[in-house]
Amino acid sequence: MLATQGARADEPMLSESDAQARNVGYTENAATVDRNKYSSYMPGQTCGTCSLFQAQADGKSGDCLLFSGKRVAAAGWCSSYSNM
Repeated sequence: MLATQGARADEPMLSESDAQARNVGYTENAATVDRNKYSSYMPGQTCGTCSLFQAQADGKSGDCLLFSGKRVAAAGWCSSYSNM
């Protein structure tokens, strides 16, 4: 299910252990991406620069169209990263 609204501060943060997060290799800190496993990762890619990300006012987290009802870290990354 795709999210349709911006992130709310009362939404929980997505956990790296969440099954959907694990499926796309989500990490809260892009600097920790396993580059052997995710060769598509390029330095500088973060959730905050992804076209699926909708920033919250503080800029540190936001909504992702992939994870309805949960916020992601702006400094995070997953294999669904898109700059389109």
